[in-house]
Amino acid sequence: MRTLTVLAACLAAGGLAACAKSQAPASPEAASAAAPVVAEAVDATEAADVAAMAADPRLVVVHKNETCGCCHLWVEHMEKSGFKVTVRNVADLGGIKERVGVPAGMGSCHTARVGGYFIEGHVPAADIARLLDEQPDAKGLAVPGMPLGSPGMEVASGETQPYEVHLVTRHGSTSVFARHGDAAVGAAARVTGRD
Repeated sequence: MRTLTVLAACLAAGGLAACAKSQAPASPEAASAAAPVVAEAVDATEAADVAAMAADPRLVVVHKNETCGCCHLWVEHMEKSGFKVTVRNVADLGGIKERVGVPAGMGSCHTARVGGYFIEGHVPAADIARLLDEQPDAKGLAVPGMPLGSPGMEVASGETQPYEVHLVTRHGSTSVFARHGDAAVGAAARVTGRD
């Protein structure tokens, strides 16, 4: 029931845009005066995060909007799956998505980093564990949007909207890394010749 409440609040507030909404600075002068201070803080925080992730390969650093409930539920999913998680609440996610290389059209409401990879959106913990085990030459994994039934987007009925987890290569191209929901069942039937 809690997940439904969070989902309803996210959708009522404007869906994905509400979770990633940034607030405009009070004035252009205030923005340019604050920019060097913010850049220094980001650099210091990111340097500390990189050092911590190097020391603990299962440490996940999540960048999300403080008010996004589905992001909080995804963090809980990761912790329950044995990952240690550090949360960075930020007003604007565009900078981190650009720095880690999330391709256009692959965005979601939160961006994480683990083991030298980015994790964009509601990627299941099992797929992240597989990524870390297989260590492909890639930038990361992405689940675009906010698929119903994905981790953090669960509903009481247990329904899972078909969705794919995409592997993003170093060059920015993508391929399907995993399928979930009805997409997974359909793919298995096609592989075995049964529809």
